[in-house]
Amino acid sequence: MGISEKVAYLKGLAEGLSLDESTKEGKLLLAILDVLDDMAEEFSDIEEEIVDLEDGLDAVSDDLNDVEEFLYETSDDEEDDEEEDDEEYFVTTCPECEEEVIFDESVLEDGEVVCPNCGTRLEFDLSDLVNAVSDGDEEGDED
Repeated sequence: MGISEKVAYLKGLAEGLSLDESTKEGKLLLAILDVLDDMAEEFSDIEEEIVDLEDGLDAVSDDLNDVEEFLYETSDDEEDDEEEDDEEYFVTTCPECEEEVIFDESVLEDGEVVCPNCGTRLEFDLSDLVNAVSDGDEEGDED
């Protein structure tokens, strides 16, 4: 039994008792019943508003979940792209102008790169790297 039903029950009891509105006690009891009736209506309205708020909160939560999924997917894709970019590009310092020179793997395979700042040719000897990789593969094959 809800609050509204309980207040209605009390009003029925008061009518059954035939409270006299001319006495102090009768006026007090009837005034209390009116306040209880108003409170029951307010509680009912508040409960309806809470249900509406819960529905709205669920909708916002769903929307936020969609946004988080989109952001994390985008963030993961960007991190993957950055990792790929890190793997494809190299940085060195030019010994002449001391500026950073950025180049990709194809330039590294050529064995030289021209500094875009001062034009100095930078040469790379990759034979040590190739031998180190080959030696590492041979060690792995022995296991």
